Amino acid sequence: MDRALGRRTGREVAALGARYLAGLTAGAATAVLELILALFAVMILLPALAWPRGRRAAARPLAALATTVAGIELRRMARFYGDRLPRPPLASPSEAARAARHAAARIPLGLLGGLIVGSALTGLSWVLFALLGWFVTDIDYPLEVVGAGFLGLFIVILCAQGVHGTVLLEVRLARRLLGPSRQDRLELRIAQLAVSRAEVMDAVNDERRRIERDLHDGVQQRLVVLGMLLGRARRSRDPEHADRLLLQAHEESRRALAELREVAWRVYPTVLDEAGLRAALETVAERTPLPVRVEYDIARPAARQVETVAYFVVSEAVTNVVKHSGATRIGVSLRRDREILRLSVEDDGSGGADPAGGGLTGLASRVAALDGRFAVHSPPGGPTTITAELPCA
Repeated sequence: MDRALGRRTGREVAALGARYLAGLTAGAATAVLELILALFAVMILLPALAWPRGRRAAARPLAALATTVAGIELRRMARFYGDRLPRPPLASPSEAARAARHAAARIPLGLLGGLIVGSALTGLSWVLFALLGWFVTDIDYPLEVVGAGFLGLFIVILCAQGVHGTVLLEVRLARRLLGPSRQDRLELRIAQLAVSRAEVMDAVNDERRRIERDLHDGVQQRLVVLGMLLGRARRSRDPEHADRLLLQAHEESRRALAELREVAWRVYPTVLDEAGLRAALETVAERTPLPVRVEYDIARPAARQVETVAYFVVSEAVTNVVKHSGATRIGVSLRRDREILRLSVEDDGSGGADPAGGGLTGLASRVAALDGRFAVHSPPGGPTTITAELPCA
């Protein structure tokens, strides 16, 4: 959240500040209600906690109340702060206890937010009073009015910092107390790594099978024909016929060499190491029969493995467009946004690409191996847009 502020314009920062103020105002109101509910619950349910049956009977409404309050707070923060927050907790004993701890910790924070909003409004009123008094009416104590105005402006500036800090504290508190535990995060991470490793292995095996098919159906067949032509030329008694066979063998060797270079290029292009990602993508554009427009906005090169994945995503996506989409043009865009490399491949084809298809699944596996994001948007009738986000850190 704090990094996002550095990339916003003045108008966006003002709109975001207004949303934060509204969120803190609503949070102060909910904090007051939560405080009243907490005191009411203690007064009503405290006598029941003296007996075992009473504790069991009181646990259910307390859990329901705590989870309801936590859900309200999460929806408020998502509405005004726009941050990724954990889902509302369930009414299980463990999650209800976490929701109760969050409510208890958030009450003073919500009241602090209300105090900051009130202070900001007070400082703003002093500034407006000074401006109106200076330009509208006659004043007898100009120094006091100017001092009050500057003091109000100073309070507004301090409250602006307080608003931002309080919002960050609210979000971090929600993530800390309502988000997944460290063990849950580790288990989720282990599961993600296991899945991505299996997908990478599948992608590697698919790539090996593709290379085997290319060699068997292309280069190997041409080498067989080349051997047959050379054998016939050796056995021929007619010099002119032998010369024609040698000429055919020479042409067949050229075709075999061209196909072998094509297979080697698809395995790994040497230009990627020698000249970088931009030159490799320009080579892809030159080798593609359709017009390809490449927009490259990366001032600082990424790591080699990131550029390699980006190259293969673009290359395979362009190949799929040429084979299956019926498009007339292709647009490729790459840009680096701080520590994220974002790329997209768009065509004007017929659409309807299946994200679960073999080629796109292999691209998704490559991206997932770097903890990136991969998406395919291909409605019937087109256009098809393939996007990927690769972390560069």
